Amino acid sequence: MWKVATYNANSIRVRQEQIVAWLRQEEADVLCVQETKVQDKDFPADPFQEAGYHVIFRGQKSHAGVALVSREEPRDVTYGFDDGQQRDEPRLIRAVIGGIPIVNTYVPQGRDPASEHFQYKLAWFERLRALFERHYDPDQPLLWMGDFNVAPEPIDVHDPQGLKEHVDFHPQARAALERVREWGFVDVFRRHHPNEPGQYTYWDYRARDPIERGVGWRVDHIWATAPLADTSTRAWVDVEARRAERPSDHTFLVAEFDL
Repeated sequence: MWKVATYNANSIRVRQEQIVAWLRQEEADVLCVQETKVQDKDFPADPFQEAGYHVIFRGQKSHAGVALVSREEPRDVTYGFDDGQQRDEPRLIRAVIGGIPIVNTYVPQGRDPASEHFQYKLAWFERLRALFERHYDPDQPLLWMGDFNVAPEPIDVHDPQGLKEHVDFHPQARAALERVREWGFVDVFRRHHPNEPGQYTYWDYRARDPIERGVGWRVDHIWATAPLADTSTRAWVDVEARRAERPSDHTFLVAEFDL
């Protein structure tokens, strides 16, 4: 069984002990991490290596940043877009692990629908779709994981009516994500939990008792092309990790594949 997960750490240095403990407990094969918030020279790689994992990363101070942690050594590692357009922040890592291509993304949040940041988010999805078209085939195994900063469906947010203009649930953001999905992806979590509301991966720090009150969002995702998705056996949200001491505002989303 091949176990993979994605997790927005909201600072890898703050959360490194929790992440390593989780990896040891779950014996995960691959973990995609987003929002590492650290320059490469300061990335805490040693604890992961001491736990028996390889780790690759690309980051900057204060925000953004991505990392990929794996039992097997990653091959064919690349960072960012290769389309000749404006250089992006550190938000994308690609690698092949155990023969499976993996793409880890931290999609821009967008700030406000009226802002240039939101337009950048929409354009980012277009650049990502073009990357998939250039480098991959939907008829071959491919795994896309990360914080997509979009809740795809009304059941993926706690208040679809009140949040309909939010950048992470805005119709344009959902349409942009859907266009990428149409290239050839299956939402692995929804494959195992169709039409099941209240399944969230993010709860705002500012909300009172957000988990108990169900004030959450499903913005972290594990998507796969059909040949790989067909081998998935289960997927789940590790809610208990969000209840840990000094947690991230996100938690681990996990899936298993019978390869």
